[in-house]
Amino acid sequence: MTPPRWPWRGRPGKRPVDTQRTGNPPQGIDGAGPSPRVRVSGEGAVGAGRDISHSAVGEGSRVEHTEVSNRVAGGTVHGGVFQGENVTVNQYLPPPAPGPVVRPVRVGTVPPLASAFQPRPGLREEIDRARERHATVVLTQVLSGGGGVGKSQLAAAYAWQAHAGGVAVLVWVNAAESAQIVAAYAQAARLVGAPGAAGQDAEADAGAFLDWLAVTERSWLVVLDDLTDLEGAQRWWPRPSAGTNIGGRVLATTRRRDALVTGSGRAVVDIGTYTRTEALEYLGERFTAADAPHLLDDRAEDLVEALGRLPLALAHAAAYMINDDVGCSGYLGLFTDRTSHLASLLPPGADTDGYGRQVTTSLLLALDAAEQREPAGLATPAIRLAAHLDPAGHPDTVWATEAVTQYLTAHRTASGASEPVTPEQARAALRLLHHYALLTHTPHDSNRAVRLHALTARAARETVPPADIVATVHAAASALAEAWPEYEHTARDLSAVLRANSDTLADHAGDHLWQSDTHPVLVTAGHSLTAAGLVKEAVTHWQRLAAEAERLLGTEHLDTLSTRANLATAYWQAGRTDEAIVIKERVLADRERLLGHDHPTTLTARANLAASYHQAGRTDEAINIQERVLADRERLLGEHHPDTLRACGSLAASYGRAGRTEEAIGLLERAVADCGRLLGTDHPNTLITRANLAASYWQAGRTDEAVDLLEEVLADREQFLGHDHPNTRAAAEQLRRWDRG
Repeated sequence: MTPPRWPWRGRPGKRPVDTQRTGNPPQGIDGAGPSPRVRVSGEGAVGAGRDISHSAVGEGSRVEHTEVSNRVAGGTVHGGVFQGENVTVNQYLPPPAPGPVVRPVRVGTVPPLASAFQPRPGLREEIDRARERHATVVLTQVLSGGGGVGKSQLAAAYAWQAHAGGVAVLVWVNAAESAQIVAAYAQAARLVGAPGAAGQDAEADAGAFLDWLAVTERSWLVVLDDLTDLEGAQRWWPRPSAGTNIGGRVLATTRRRDALVTGSGRAVVDIGTYTRTEALEYLGERFTAADAPHLLDDRAEDLVEALGRLPLALAHAAAYMINDDVGCSGYLGLFTDRTSHLASLLPPGADTDGYGRQVTTSLLLALDAAEQREPAGLATPAIRLAAHLDPAGHPDTVWATEAVTQYLTAHRTASGASEPVTPEQARAALRLLHHYALLTHTPHDSNRAVRLHALTARAARETVPPADIVATVHAAASALAEAWPEYEHTARDLSAVLRANSDTLADHAGDHLWQSDTHPVLVTAGHSLTAAGLVKEAVTHWQRLAAEAERLLGTEHLDTLSTRANLATAYWQAGRTDEAIVIKERVLADRERLLGHDHPTTLTARANLAASYHQAGRTDEAINIQERVLADRERLLGEHHPDTLRACGSLAASYGRAGRTEEAIGLLERAVADCGRLLGTDHPNTLITRANLAASYWQAGRTDEAVDLLEEVLADREQFLGHDHPNTRAAAEQLRRWDRG
């Protein structure tokens, strides 16, 4: 990869830098030094962990013939960045007139490059392009949530390269607090001899350093790492150098994504996780360096995806695996174990690269700061709820639901507020988490507007107090149920996203969605699969729910009977008729015994059994039951109730199979008219009834009417259900058969 084109390399009027590698031992540099030779040492990386401060004579001093050497022994070059034990850079300048020596200035501690550091060429090229357009480049992250994406490592790579390239002034600031910025600038002001820096007032000296940066002709780089207090730091952003001087640059890293990050000549470069290739290369290099290449087995790709390709997590996991001689397959099993915790799988004891904290702490580091911002006290309960949903995204309409606002009101951390949380405040909490990069909110992506990294979600879930878990998962489930469209065919994409979120929630919630009954969202998700024509998936869903219901609620609980009935319906739709009949006969007997013959769910069980009889060719038995169901529903619900209309359609289908065509047509014409009026012409039940009427017309020899009606049904199904829906394909196949006939 082409190294970054830093302005202090190859500037007009400067002699080229001669870089060579030697094995001479280095020494650390801090403050004033007796020699113009600059030495940096470290293990596995240039200057690993050493303070790099250096004294300098004031601005305007003459430079003697000098050599600046930074040595590397046994190092390598990674993406334009030297890596190894020591680096040597020899810079020869023409001998000037005699005068004081101007030495490079180094303030702060540049972090060492991590083991198996990945240069990430795509990101570095983006940073280089941004730097060409702006004086300040701000590194932040997108999609992945909080820390651990490698912002500081990328900044450190640039700092070490600038150091090796002979930048005159290099200042690295741990900028989490504005006071640290002031202190570093004040120290730098004294070292460069900035006019007005008297050493009596730190803020005055820091201001003098900023003034000096704006006019100096010396090259400089200021790195503001982990910039947190954007409000307090506004006055301490270095200004672009004046005139034709292009020697000054600022590089910053931050978790914040506020409007304050941009503006004033600053460009934002979003830093995400590793690519899959980078993640695999990291593990391969890390294991090879540890003489353990066997750990990179055939589950490596699955592992890097499970870790979300997060650099910080990969570093801790690799160290754990090396320490315990556990391969990718074994570690993946541990990591996906629901009972395991990040603190044990990514322990601080495995922190060989000096990250300095647990992964969980790093991921949620910004949460305390977010808690103090308005709307105060909502950040923590909000991220805990979001953490139980699909990391790939959920609709932000979830945050306007009553379930979410009530949950936030009840679980708002100590903020002194007593008023109910409004949907607007819930959305503000969402935006607050976005600003602190704890999740990502992109409102234009309506169905997956809210995303968070899977490890951030896991870290947040593991912080939920046991007493709050049930309330949290029930709030998330109820919010999904509220957000579900009334009719599947009106919002198929939204329904698919909600199904994915309900599946994720069910995995995380365990038994908590079965406290005294089945949470409605589990049932809604199952019906959604059926409506979408996903028959196999529906069978799997209802099999799981039926088993869970029997285990947790008992065999005669009404919800157990309902899940069993829904499983039977899924079997029927999948063509597994005999299995469906066995279950439906049992469900009908249980409901008649427990609820009575006229209970609505008993009538439904009776109608479902008749449908299976019809499918199995037991037409007379089906007609006997369906005539009874229709009479009961007309008596109990009225002639125009949707359930009564469905009973008409079912009985008509059986009449048609029995050759009682005119009776079938009479029932279906009545049902089509009522369904269109009550449900709408595009409702799936209306379309089914119209298709059945077309079949009856065909059977009665009214072929033109049959074809015209079925063509209308096919067009409507293609529009409202999609070309791949089973009912759409069935209508198309029926038309083809009629055309051939």
